[in-house]
Amino acid sequence: MMPAVGGLLIESVATPRPTPDLMRRMRGRSRHRAAVAATDAAALGIAGVAVALATTALSASATPGLLAATTAGAMVVWLVTLAALRTRDPWITALREYRGVASAAGITFALGATWLAVFPQPAIRAQLLLGVPAGLAALLLDRWYWRRWAPRRRRLTAPRTLLVGTPPDVDDLVRTLQRDGRLGYHVVGTTLVGAHAAEPTVGPTGVPVLGPAAATAQTARAVYADTVIVTGPTDDPDFIRRLSWELEGTATALVIATRLTDVATSRMSLRTTTGLALVNVRIPTYYGAPHRVKRILDVVTATCALVPIALLTPVLAAVIKLDSPGPVFFRQQRVGRDGRSFDIVKFRTMREGAESELAALQSANEASGALFKVRRDPRITRVGALLRKYSIDELPQFWNVLRGDMSVVGPRPPLPREVREYDDPVFRRLYLRP
Repeated sequence: MMPAVGGLLIESVATPRPTPDLMRRMRGRSRHRAAVAATDAAALGIAGVAVALATTALSASATPGLLAATTAGAMVVWLVTLAALRTRDPWITALREYRGVASAAGITFALGATWLAVFPQPAIRAQLLLGVPAGLAALLLDRWYWRRWAPRRRRLTAPRTLLVGTPPDVDDLVRTLQRDGRLGYHVVGTTLVGAHAAEPTVGPTGVPVLGPAAATAQTARAVYADTVIVTGPTDDPDFIRRLSWELEGTATALVIATRLTDVATSRMSLRTTTGLALVNVRIPTYYGAPHRVKRILDVVTATCALVPIALLTPVLAAVIKLDSPGPVFFRQQRVGRDGRSFDIVKFRTMREGAESELAALQSANEASGALFKVRRDPRITRVGALLRKYSIDELPQFWNVLRGDMSVVGPRPPLPREVREYDDPVFRRLYLRP
């Protein structure tokens, strides 16, 4: 007799199990992680042996047993840290992977320094100072090999992806993924909100439309999708939760795409509560302590930079004067923070009166919009071409930084005629010092 719950007869209750295809893909990823771990260990082992030999040659007090124990311990710590930071995930991006490898090196160095404080041995100190840079270089070379040359890695870094959403949202997401391949998703098809069960068709972006959104789980199973990405609104508020249940045992990831773009990750955080996930975006501020610290750094940097620039200026002034008649410095009105105008200072790189020739060169403009750029500008002098090539003409702008007109790091200072052609979003550039 089967147990009854709530008056209903429970015939069978089974925990969702991975399908054979999903198990095969998961085993492939496990083998990949194991292979990367093996080459990591080999790279660290080679670096460790080389450093141990160098330490033995440099330090008379070094003992082979102590060096071997220290090397083995550092290798274990390093390999465990690499695994904990998930640097061997098949779908990890290059930036996150290399950053994780560098972080593991920092953790290993910190633990090694702690060990050195407890057991102050000259040989261990030499091994630590030589071993961490050598190990990091060996690991980065190993990971570069996997990312650059290993065919298995290239296949695994492209998860088969099914997109779900309204037609406009899906088309926009497909174009974004096709335009920027850094995320590595391989889109195999889409299911659309409002679509009806029918023969597969091809959407405007060339990606097959495989059916309605209601059949997403079955479609994901049919096309062996690793990842399902949901974008845009759906008719059912419980759609995503129900889809996550239906995908159990079929796919490995459910991703919710949002149109929230161009927001720094440091300003975003996720808060969750029962039945709801909230993406919190901190609104940026343009005043306060961080901006005061940035201004202090600007003043210190500009002051330090202007000392050698002042020593170099007489030489550059003589060369500029000998090459063509005219002033040494070029001043031009630019628009800065809050729309305030200021005169930017550069070493002159064009012949005198070049600004009056601008209208005659407009037909040769190679830039778009309000920008003006000619690759072979006839107004540039011979010395000016050299100064521009190495950005030496920009050095006097440190005076603008010291005055507060500009910042060492910031957006490009626009010309007034460029600002007059700005639309509303671009005006935000004027919130910061250029």
